[in-house]
Amino acid sequence: MTTEPSRSFLRSGKVRDLYAIDDERLLLVASDRLSAFDVVLPTAIPDKGRVLTGLSRYWFAATERAGIVANHLLGVDPAALPSALASARDELRGRIMICRRARVLPIEAIVRGYVSGTGWKDYQRTGSICGIALPAGLRESERLPEPIFTPSTKAAQGHDRNITQEEAAALVGASMADRVREIALALYRFGAERAAAAGIILADTKFEFGTLPDGTLILIDEVMTPDSSRFWDAASYEPGRPQPSYDKQFVRDWLEAQGWDKTYPGPELPADVVAGTRTRYVEAFERITGIAFERYRSHDTIAPGSADGPAAPAAAEEVH
Repeated sequence: MTTEPSRSFLRSGKVRDLYAIDDERLLLVASDRLSAFDVVLPTAIPDKGRVLTGLSRYWFAATERAGIVANHLLGVDPAALPSALASARDELRGRIMICRRARVLPIEAIVRGYVSGTGWKDYQRTGSICGIALPAGLRESERLPEPIFTPSTKAAQGHDRNITQEEAAALVGASMADRVREIALALYRFGAERAAAAGIILADTKFEFGTLPDGTLILIDEVMTPDSSRFWDAASYEPGRPQPSYDKQFVRDWLEAQGWDKTYPGPELPADVVAGTRTRYVEAFERITGIAFERYRSHDTIAPGSADGPAAPAAAEEVH
């Protein structure tokens, strides 16, 4: 987004920009920026922000209807935005979420159903992930006996750090840490089952949570997108090696081959890497939602004939 009215713009993250609408609502805008190894790259991925927003809207609606947890999503219509943002409404269509304000919990809620990524590195070194002992002899990308909750810190700068459940409890309180773990595991199982029906494996994913003024725990930020999850094609899945992914791994692999030192600003991405990344993101969107991405771009809706977002919007909340 190019318009940043000083009275409403709050801050930019690696991918999203945050605006204040009023005392109870925030505007979350997903850009096409791509972050890898904690560096925002100079090359954008066309429509990436719309993919992230569309998938999040799909999952927010589905998980709330399933009774798992309430969330921050109130609306998605650019016409509801303040007049100061009127000139950017066409640009914003498909990439915005109007959200309730909430107090953000200072942990990332990560659930892993397969041993991969940093979890695989931890397992090779210690036989465990985040202090959770696992069976011996697991291969890379192998399915775990049961999904595990492996929280991490939320670093303002640099890398997040994997922590144990006990460390999470020290940050948010024991009862809240237990509640987050319970809901995160339920969300993962729900998402993994839906993804499996589309021939996609949800290997792992990250959730974020916040609390309302009355203490209610809600789901915020984004949900089960290619930026926050590791998606694999079930048809080509083969444990014992890394798996082709519908996420940023395609870019990470290219970056690793360039000898980049992983410091700002990062190299420009070539056209084939940009196109390949967009194709992977769009395919994940279409397979999971069952909706043609071009229809989403033109109609700005996820479920035919339905209102996007929670089935019954709740009170007020704060993300980021």
